[in-house]
Amino acid sequence: MAPAGRTEVPPSHAPILASRALAHVATIGPRGEPQSHPVWFGWDGQRLAFSTTKARQKYRNLRRDPRISATITDPERPERYLELRGVAQISDDPDRAYINEMSLRYRGQQFPPSPGEERVVVSFVPTHVTGQ
Repeated sequence: MAPAGRTEVPPSHAPILASRALAHVATIGPRGEPQSHPVWFGWDGQRLAFSTTKARQKYRNLRRDPRISATITDPERPERYLELRGVAQISDDPDRAYINEMSLRYRGQQFPPSPGEERVVVSFVPTHVTGQ
């Protein structure tokens, strides 16, 4: 288990971030309740990122309160996991570049367009890392 207060991913858990596992992203709902959503994610060595739309509850939750947590289970050993916590930053993705990158990674094809959909990229640098 990673020590409390750690802000970097331990080398032993780096393969989890390179996998095609889903990240379960937790945000704080409108009444203070936790809400968790599985998402495709990317890791650039410093930031975890995922795509969503402005119509989703997780987007509204993060606009109101940017605190976020993501838990990723090791697909090879389900008892192992990595949890990252931080403060989300949101940027528009009008050309859908990020969702297409994630779709190519996870499905091997472009993400199908949806008329009127406004996509964003949510990313964060971990301020707390733990795992087992």
